[in-house]
Amino acid sequence: MKGVLRLNEPMAKHVSWRAGGHAARAYIPAGLDDLAAFLKTLPPAEPVLFVGLGSNLLVRDGGFKGTVILMHAVLNEVRIEDERIYAEAGVASPKLARFAAKHGYAGAEFLAGIPGTLGGALAMNAGCYGTEAWEKVDAVRTINRRGELMQRPPSNYEIAYRHVLLRDENATAPHPEEWFIGAWFKLARGDSVASQSRIKTLLQQRIDTQPLQQPNAGSVFRNPPGDYAARLIETCGLKGRLSGGAQVSEKHANFIVNLGRATAADIESLIHTVQDTVRREKGILLEPEVRIVGDLASGSEAAR
Repeated sequence: MKGVLRLNEPMAKHVSWRAGGHAARAYIPAGLDDLAAFLKTLPPAEPVLFVGLGSNLLVRDGGFKGTVILMHAVLNEVRIEDERIYAEAGVASPKLARFAAKHGYAGAEFLAGIPGTLGGALAMNAGCYGTEAWEKVDAVRTINRRGELMQRPPSNYEIAYRHVLLRDENATAPHPEEWFIGAWFKLARGDSVASQSRIKTLLQQRIDTQPLQQPNAGSVFRNPPGDYAARLIETCGLKGRLSGGAQVSEKHANFIVNLGRATAADIESLIHTVQDTVRREKGILLEPEVRIVGDLASGSEAAR
């Protein structure tokens, strides 16, 4: 193996909340071939977690007893192939938006508002400003834990709001775990200047409405049908609510920020507080958009 293997890696360095426990092992592959070779060495039962910018991830304070694959510094190439744009999973979504606009393609501007990598955007069908990632996907490239590469069309997946699931109805055996390593985007030709101007407008909108100066994970909750999580949270009087070093943002109610000393337990506790309050006062259970993994710290209350 040519990559870098780290033991007991602090995941607070790799998630945008800047909080949480350690990963038992973290691997930075030297490239795609090295990633494939490394995956083949892992025991079948080894938990594996792919991480890009960690912008929708919380690792509990007790850590992750498995292997984390750190992608952002490795698979970060974007290029044009046969009038399609191909981007690797480690490419930051705003970088893909700017690349498309610069080369005269329209329709990817919304990606500038997604604070993560393409891999994460594909895994959760991330979206903003009325558009979702899979609306633009022509095909994806994946890798499984046997190191095998595959190309799949969107029809292989069940795709919905913040939901992507590989269909396996025709499988004779369970699908091995698969992870996205890239995607081809089919975009219309457009006006480069207009697209770049649109990106600037969207980025300014993010600056104006979101607490970007404080560690956060983007939107914490999915919007329920016909409503907005932020509106529900705000009308319940939860803006500014504290749990240890975590706070419901006073700028955007669907953000939880780290004031500088938050633990993962602080953040998770605040997530539960928001859920309980909104369910009690509005009759709606907000579903987290962020992924929570790992073990609780010794002595912590059990997660729900």
